[in-house]
Amino acid sequence: MPISCTRKCGKDAILKRPKTGHALCKECFFCAFESEIHHTITLGELFKPGDKVAVGASGGKDSTVLAYVLKTLNERYKYGIELFLLSIDEGITGYRDDSLKTVQQNKNDYGLPLKILSYKELYGWTMDEIVAEIGKRNNCTFCGVFRRQALDRGAALLGVDCIATGHNADDIAETVLMNILRGDIARLQRCTSVITSGADSIKRCKPLKYAYEKEIVMYAYFKRLVYFSTECVFAPNAYRGHARTFLKDLEKTRPSSILDIIHSGETLGVKNTVKMPERRNCSRCGFVSSQEICKACIMLEGLNRGLPKLGIGKSNKVKQMMNSFDSLANSTNENDKDESTEKDKLKAVEF
Repeated sequence: MPISCTRKCGKDAILKRPKTGHALCKECFFCAFESEIHHTITLGELFKPGDKVAVGASGGKDSTVLAYVLKTLNERYKYGIELFLLSIDEGITGYRDDSLKTVQQNKNDYGLPLKILSYKELYGWTMDEIVAEIGKRNNCTFCGVFRRQALDRGAALLGVDCIATGHNADDIAETVLMNILRGDIARLQRCTSVITSGADSIKRCKPLKYAYEKEIVMYAYFKRLVYFSTECVFAPNAYRGHARTFLKDLEKTRPSSILDIIHSGETLGVKNTVKMPERRNCSRCGFVSSQEICKACIMLEGLNRGLPKLGIGKSNKVKQMMNSFDSLANSTNENDKDESTEKDKLKAVEF
């Protein structure tokens, strides 16, 4: 016997929401899903009229649904924002080159401008080259650091006011678990914030913060959205995978575990005794950083000097090595300058 929609619209339910357990018809599910995202946007004041917003587009389910929903809600509720698609090509053969084809289709389907930046043009390295240099153990650390800065660089080129990322509730809960397991309580407030920004950086927001991954997949399926579903070829080696497996086991017995963990992270993160990292600008590249030299510059220095694990070591040791590199570079520059001056003198005498 068919089950009636919980919202009593008179239609038969075709799905059970993983988040609430409610039996809903397709139209009521769309309404509930979009209304919750609209509530997150309005309650968090993510946008203001006239804002230019770049959607971090990877071609996956999260960014595809985010772009579609933001376009839909912007037209429905008159946010008055201008949307762009911003994609980062990490240079992963058999993964990113294929997913970018999906992004191109999203561009055509949604009628949104698209900007693509690559690691190769920004840093001189592709992820394939980095993995060949460092191995598969710490590759996600490099990719995450470079990707975050690449999004900032792309947003600066587009002149946008905000970057909207497709982080969903599962992603945030996983990050909370990872920070707790590492003892990094200071990062809980930032990883659970719906908006993150610095004094001189472009703000980022997470409109899908309370949207379950399963419901995003269901929404994309029933809306017949085209997205890329293949997992990154290097992802199985990531530490996040352990947190994801643990979270899925919790969700099976208690679906509210995902939101419970997020709320726990929010509560733990507001303690006054927790010292947050000071945000500043990197002395080398000028982009936002929590230290004098940003992680991206440190990692890039290590790659270029044949020391790929430089950015993964202890911070004090890394700082000493970077200072040594800078001193050596300054010394070399001074010698070059003296030699140049001496050559000029010789030329003047000869003349």
